[in-house]
Amino acid sequence: MARLVHYVVAFAAALTLNFALPRLMPGSPLALLAGSDVTTLSAADRDHLLARAGLDQPLPAQFGRYLAGLARGDLGYSYQRRAPVADVLAERVPWTLLLMATSQTIVVVAGIVLGALAAWHRGRTLDAAIVTGVVLCDALPAFWIGMVLLAVLAVQWSWFPLFGAVSPWTAASGAAWAVDVLHHLALPTATLAMAGLAGPVLVARAALAGVLDQPYLHAARARGVGMVRLVAAHALPNALVPIVTAGTMGVGLAVGGAPLVETVFSYPGVGRLVYEAV
Repeated sequence: MARLVHYVVAFAAALTLNFALPRLMPGSPLALLAGSDVTTLSAADRDHLLARAGLDQPLPAQFGRYLAGLARGDLGYSYQRRAPVADVLAERVPWTLLLMATSQTIVVVAGIVLGALAAWHRGRTLDAAIVTGVVLCDALPAFWIGMVLLAVLAVQWSWFPLFGAVSPWTAASGAAWAVDVLHHLALPTATLAMAGLAGPVLVARAALAGVLDQPYLHAARARGVGMVRLVAAHALPNALVPIVTAGTMGVGLAVGGAPLVETVFSYPGVGRLVYEAV
């Protein structure tokens, strides 16, 4: 119950700040509503614009209108983009979902594979190399990893595009369009995957190392059962819960890093939209 109260308070605080911050900032909303023509508006036109946006009402009334709009799914109107906010978000959400789904799938799969390799070879050179590599990636900022990948793979070697989610001015469709999207997706996905790989790898290593020490697995190894079959068929099912938990927790970290990564690659997702809005 106490946790639910904390969530409610945090949600209410976020809504209040979202309402208050634009109104506390310096400047007049008329400049955004009317653009460069604001200086030529008559007093009647100014009043009409403010009334249309609901800015002529007292703050409590504006706040009530704001909450009522949110309750019915009305996120407001973007005067900068000349479109409803819901429509602007609808254009960006699919790109972010694609980026999140791809990167987190890679994180979970690579985490299991690398964790299994480290657990199988624990205490040896390969184990040390895997652990050192993922911990180093975890220590580096995601935007820095993205900038390095961009500088080397896109600028110096020209293997990948510099920005965007699709090539501009292209008429590609079908399979060609999908290939183009994946080509643009590669570097942002690699950046998020590298930044979020440490947790799943270390959890998988610890979980699988404990399972691999069980007597029945030692007996299977003595019978000549190979590493892949032993891990996939016997060890992994018993260690899957903490691995999946670590991968799920990584989704939150990926969402937090998305604005930086999408900004580095000018990727048209929600993270980039947040950056532009700020």
